[in-house]
Amino acid sequence: MCVLNQNPMVVTIFKVPVLLPLILFFSLTNISAQQRTHTLTGDIRYHKNFHSKLLNNDRDVIVYLPPGYETNKSKHFPVFYMHDGQNLFDGATSFIPGQEWKVDETAQSLINEHKIEPLIIVGIYNTGKDRVNEYTPNQDAKYKAGGSADLYGRMLVEELKPFIDQTYRTKSDAAHTGLGGSSLGGLVSLYLGLKYPNVFSRVAVISPSVWWSDKQIVHFVEQLPKKTSTRIWLDIGTKEGRDAQEASNSVNDARLLNQTLIKKGWRSGKDLKYYEASDAEHNERAWAARTDQILKFLFPE
Repeated sequence: MCVLNQNPMVVTIFKVPVLLPLILFFSLTNISAQQRTHTLTGDIRYHKNFHSKLLNNDRDVIVYLPPGYETNKSKHFPVFYMHDGQNLFDGATSFIPGQEWKVDETAQSLINEHKIEPLIIVGIYNTGKDRVNEYTPNQDAKYKAGGSADLYGRMLVEELKPFIDQTYRTKSDAAHTGLGGSSLGGLVSLYLGLKYPNVFSRVAVISPSVWWSDKQIVHFVEQLPKKTSTRIWLDIGTKEGRDAQEASNSVNDARLLNQTLIKKGWRSGKDLKYYEASDAEHNERAWAARTDQILKFLFPE
């Protein structure tokens, strides 16, 4: 059942109680969801075909609202923006059918158990063909692709965030706003989180593609004028690759990024959490298994 909201752009639906082969990086998007079972939990809202003038494209945006949002009309909530939105909440829209992050189930449980603060989670769909460009700060010479992250970041800051702040009761300041994603989404989360510390103060860097463009993200951190106040979760699985060598490279890249952040001034266990997930691969199932830890570190009760 779908219930249309008074806002014509909003649909409330089902309000109910590494390196992989490069094809994955370039086409991590939703495929046909026909005849799939939806797996949504909680109060979920859709904004279909959100248009960006800056990028000149459309994408769906899915929003999870915490328990109590409709009953306490005076309360405002922190917001966590996450990339690859089609993979976060619903097995019917996820890249791998039936495999989603279960962010809605996890957040609902943690909020009800008072283990994290109630928060709004905004899933930003990727657009498929534009994903690799939007999620990378610069072009990779080897693959001759990438480099539109600055424009994508402007879309988030100048178009999407103002829309979310106007539509929902948010705590709109940087102290209550987070950004996160995995793979290239982890790469762009760190890049934009550090570029816009006055907008995002909590960042989830999950299985990041540190290798992109000769590890430019490491050089970007090294060249920061000074440490920001950003709280960072950084992780990697120990089996993220097609073979043992690729998996080892992925772990070493993540460790290098972690050490670079520490050298810049981040404090391990304080405003930086580095985690290696034993035997975890580069997929939604692995990321779902540690979503609870990510939320508890970035949005503690």
